[in-house]
Amino acid sequence: MLKRVEAMAREAKGKGARILCTQELFCGPYFCQVEDSARMDLAEPVPGPITEFLGQLARELQVEIVGSLYERRAAGLYHNTAVFMDASGNIAGRYRKMHIPDDPRYYEKFYFTPGDLGWQSVRGRDAHVGMLVCWDQWYPEAARLTALQGAEILFYPTAIGWWHGETERDRRQQREAWQLMHRAHAIANGIWVAAVNRVGTEDDLQFWGGSMLVDPGGEVVCEGSMDREEVLVADVDLGRIEELRRGWPFLRDRRIDAYAGLARRYGDQA
Repeated sequence: MLKRVEAMAREAKGKGARILCTQELFCGPYFCQVEDSARMDLAEPVPGPITEFLGQLARELQVEIVGSLYERRAAGLYHNTAVFMDASGNIAGRYRKMHIPDDPRYYEKFYFTPGDLGWQSVRGRDAHVGMLVCWDQWYPEAARLTALQGAEILFYPTAIGWWHGETERDRRQQREAWQLMHRAHAIANGIWVAAVNRVGTEDDLQFWGGSMLVDPGGEVVCEGSMDREEVLVADVDLGRIEELRRGWPFLRDRRIDAYAGLARRYGDQA
């Protein structure tokens, strides 16, 4: 996988890319389909071998990289983590996945501790970059709070797909909802959103690919295949943020005095 990622990074650089993003847990198979404590041996420290690999690649190619990995924080304490490697090869930012699913074939609560580094924006060479991971993408609060930290481009390393027993209607509805959520995050916050998903079949899951870049107006600027590996490169015009936020001043009109209920689970109960 490292060799394949290196080759694709070089291809992206050749096409003019300056910020790269991997899919979720890019170093190997999506191991959370079963609960097996032996698979916790896949975790590694940060800094560690994977960040060293990404750092060397970033430094050589003079690019910035958002990379997703399984972090070993301490014995028995692990996170699903995204790192931001700057063009000098250093770790400039780290985000630990906050929302952890527990669904059939996505037994992530068994492997991952919820993140505790908060929502953040990393000042990159060309833009302020926010990082969230996969299941985080269904939560408007996560996108909003990351945007409020100043993120101009929000990256979602992702591993999402269908279970083999789902109907065609379910498959269509899920994938359309997934894309709509990213478009909504872009519109509501006036930022660029990039989702980078797996492709292919692993055990009982078929990952649906469809990696995409969405502009602040909700337009899908580029979209990947559903069934093959590829490099997507697109231009990001940060001036669109100012343009769209003037026309849709959602941040201006927020009622920050009226949102206390968001800190409650449901209704009027804490």
